[in-house]
Amino acid sequence: MPDVVVVTGAARGIGRALAERFAREGWAVVAGDLDATALGDVAEATGAVAVAGDTSTDAGVRALVDTATARFGGVDVFVANAGVGTLAGLDASDEQWQQALEVNVLAHVRAARVLVPHWLERGRGRFVVTASAAGLLTMLGDAPYSVSKHAAVAFAEWLSATYRHRGIVVQAVCPQGVQTRMLEESGPLQALLTRDAVVTPDEVADAVWRALRTDAFYVLPHPEVAGYSAQRAAHPDEWLAGMNRLQQRLDHTPPVNPPVSPPGPAGHRDQESA
Repeated sequence: MPDVVVVTGAARGIGRALAERFAREGWAVVAGDLDATALGDVAEATGAVAVAGDTSTDAGVRALVDTATARFGGVDVFVANAGVGTLAGLDASDEQWQQALEVNVLAHVRAARVLVPHWLERGRGRFVVTASAAGLLTMLGDAPYSVSKHAAVAFAEWLSATYRHRGIVVQAVCPQGVQTRMLEESGPLQALLTRDAVVTPDEVADAVWRALRTDAFYVLPHPEVAGYSAQRAAHPDEWLAGMNRLQQRLDHTPPVNPPVSPPGPAGHRDQESA
């Protein structure tokens, strides 16, 4: 039997690139997303098994894992990739906060609840979280996204610290700007997200594939993020002052490229940028 990977948020962007890369490498792929039509296109192009549904819910996660188990005997790697942004600060509604927490954090918790007991029985498993550089740094202009991505990294750290001696590998993918719809719809934040090089979803997928051989916790498609994180930890006041200077520039920047559509429903948007 081939190795088996489950990818959430697989209809487009990073998720689709991950499904395509694993399929090219000969893996059995189970792909999940709310967008059944786009997910069907991915399945047709890659041979993946498509499971449409809300992957942030317990039922959605169980449908993915049950399908992988019935078709292929289990799950070797689970990529918790689905994510959502809000482009809101203190004006974010309770509903926006709840959606960000459900999709960007609690979806990972629900997946781990289902997967970890099985992995402990067989002594191995791999949980990959598409977090964001925002989970190591911050995301100006999007409080729910920034907070939830920090929580996503923290949960991944906890999983690794708790279960690594029992054969479970946990990895956190933390890109900055990626050429996807989320970046295109980021409005005035585009200038900030493109200060460093923008990478393609395929480049992120390549970074993840390479990381499978190293078991490194952090997967950084933008290597400079390691330096930023070290600066933040060593000199927090200087780092915050620098971030505030960036915010001041945003405060005086007229809106450009406003979002062409509102954020999609939970589980629909794939994680794409910092």
